[in-house]
Amino acid sequence: MALVNEQFLKLPESYLFTEIARKVNAFKLVHPDARIIRLGIGDVTRPLPPTVIEALHKAVDEMAHVETFRGYGPEQGYRFLIDAIIKHDYEARGVRLSPSEVFISDGAKSDTGNIGDILSKDNRVAITDPVYPVYVDTNVMGCRAGDLMPDGRWSDIAYIPCCAENGFIPELPTEKPDIIYLCYPNNPTGTALTKSELKKWVDYALKNEVLILFDAAYEAFITEKDVPHSIYEIRGAKQVAIEFRSFSKTAGFTGLRCGYTVIPKELNAYRFNGERVDLNRLWNRRQSTKFNGTAYIVQRAAEAIYTPQGQKEIRENIAYYMDNARIIREGLSSLGLDVYGGVNAPYIWLKTPDGIDSWKFFDRLLFECHVVGTPGVGFGPGGEGYLRLTAFGDKEEVKEAVERIKKWKI
Repeated sequence: MALVNEQFLKLPESYLFTEIARKVNAFKLVHPDARIIRLGIGDVTRPLPPTVIEALHKAVDEMAHVETFRGYGPEQGYRFLIDAIIKHDYEARGVRLSPSEVFISDGAKSDTGNIGDILSKDNRVAITDPVYPVYVDTNVMGCRAGDLMPDGRWSDIAYIPCCAENGFIPELPTEKPDIIYLCYPNNPTGTALTKSELKKWVDYALKNEVLILFDAAYEAFITEKDVPHSIYEIRGAKQVAIEFRSFSKTAGFTGLRCGYTVIPKELNAYRFNGERVDLNRLWNRRQSTKFNGTAYIVQRAAEAIYTPQGQKEIRENIAYYMDNARIIREGLSSLGLDVYGGVNAPYIWLKTPDGIDSWKFFDRLLFECHVVGTPGVGFGPGGEGYLRLTAFGDKEEVKEAVERIKKWKI
């Protein structure tokens, strides 16, 4: 008799964005003529940069000839991409890495979820609240969350409030966890940490031997100088942090799938007997066993964004999305609404008016304005009373969405 992993049965029936899609599809069946503007799921709308398309075509042509055909690639990624990453994303910011510390993947979502494979189920996990739901759900699957409580929290997870009262800057935990998830620039609130604020977390982790899982998927959208692009810009971070990066939003790779994870050689965790264990070695073993590597043609496409022309093209797309963020932020602020984010990240975090709960506001926005957002409560109990909007839409549709909301009797 085959038994299931009962942790999966503890999860809500559907993933947040699956539930949103279900609601939108049901609305469309009843209102087939409604023109819906989607500002909910953070999927890009700009086409891939020309330099990326050129690299894809060239790589595909290579696969058609015996001399240049590629079969299985290295599970860790090809050196041509790893070297480009180190040079442009790290050495340019004064951070030194060796090639064996960078692992190419199919995206940050996969690796932030899979990293639990090399970490004990007995770890105490801390998350900021609200938070990207993958962090929580994968720890439920990995037996580290406990039970779902009536208030929407999990019994064995430590919640660190990020709210308007503290400027969405999390405070250090009062009870020491073993693992802390940090995502900055933040999804969903769109806010960021300065270097001095992030240094507090690194210093805390060093003092208390805590592992930081740092999701930097939105670092390319940073506009303010005092906001770090990598946690490794903070002294000592290599001893306590794993960093996750993604090309999805940076270069429009949501459909191609490519990202990378950095695990420094000096980063250790422990066995129950106190023996130090090299996490880089464990992750390499995990990837070699459970991952066949990102496709060669995709890695060539990712390499192309690091060329001068590629950098120019992705910066233009990022500027396009950040202008969308400005349009949303300024438009909604002009209505007297409380609006956060949109300066260092492509997300706008909107406080719902008059105490309307997140899902009710989502429904009203959909039915009365034909605009889709993401209910804040889907990111955790701390998100109740908020709605997330993304800046990844078509600019004319973004403008129209804002105008619809301005004319709306909230």
